Amino acid sequence: MFIGEYSHNLDDKGRLAVPKKFRTELSKGAVVTRGLDNCLFLYTKSEWKVLADKLASLPFSQANSRAFARLMLAGAMDVTIDKQGRIVLPDYLRNFAGLKKEIVVAGLYNRLELWDQKKWEEYKHQSEQNSGTIAEQMFDLGI
Repeated sequence: MFIGEYSHNLDDKGRLAVPKKFRTELSKGAVVTRGLDNCLFLYTKSEWKVLADKLASLPFSQANSRAFARLMLAGAMDVTIDKQGRIVLPDYLRNFAGLKKEIVVAGLYNRLELWDQKKWEEYKHQSEQNSGTIAEQMFDLGI
């Protein structure tokens, strides 16, 4: 289970140190892909397989299904944790998420999200300001 919020720096070669508490689980293999809200999603291989299977089963005839599958699957890249606990984020994914130097790694149960620190702060502030409305909508979903 991935939880918590961690600040790390991206080096000049596009390497990001994975928080130590997540390295063991990710050392068996990981996949990084385009996420939603201008961030990247980082999955273990087993969680990625669950998601990829669901995406592959979406109705091919629906444009939104095709578009979402393309966003997630075509943008995906296998990553390996090196001996220093780092992964290399490809240029096209760093550009997609606007990742520069300061990165936030946010644990969201079955995935990690990688955010540009300024974008994360803006997103978090907006979510906190709208927390009452968000909570009401979650109630309608049974949460």
